[in-house]
Amino acid sequence: METPPPPTPRTEPTDADVEAFKQQLGRPPRGLRAIAHRCPCGQPDVVETAPRLPDGTPFPTLYYLTCPKASSAIGTLEANGVMKEMTERLGRDPGLAAAYRAAHEDYIRRRDEIEVLQGFPSAGGMPDRVKCLHVLVAHSLAAGPGVNPLGDEALAMLPEWWRKGACVTLDSGDSGERDGRDDSEGDEK
Repeated sequence: METPPPPTPRTEPTDADVEAFKQQLGRPPRGLRAIAHRCPCGQPDVVETAPRLPDGTPFPTLYYLTCPKASSAIGTLEANGVMKEMTERLGRDPGLAAAYRAAHEDYIRRRDEIEVLQGFPSAGGMPDRVKCLHVLVAHSLAAGPGVNPLGDEALAMLPEWWRKGACVTLDSGDSGERDGRDDSEGDEK
């Protein structure tokens, strides 16, 4: 995409945000702390989760992508070998590897400000490989451009997923149904 979604402020989740999350992922949120980024359509697309779930289980993924349209588009990148190519570039490009390590350190720092998960990795394969573009894009959306170079690259490869409308539609009589996603968009992760 030519212009990625603009950064948005971190906000406390509203009841409507929680309902949107339920529709996006088909389940209630676990460990939801905040809306870390909003899609240009207005719905949450990245949430910030607690480092430990309510039952005490460690959950090292601080930023979680919730939008099924964005998730589907990222899944297509993953299926097309983008992660392998990025991992190979990390081994050849010391500057990229250093910037990706800095992204890893940023991720850990942000998570540690909430709660330290001693011995747990950051997420998405950081700092040495690319294991999940969903996590890297979520980090880029939440932290803003320039923090995660490979998240920024993956984000730039995506179509403007919001252009055809929101992934969910909420109204006062919400039935919990998803809006008109067609089968060509695939399933969310």
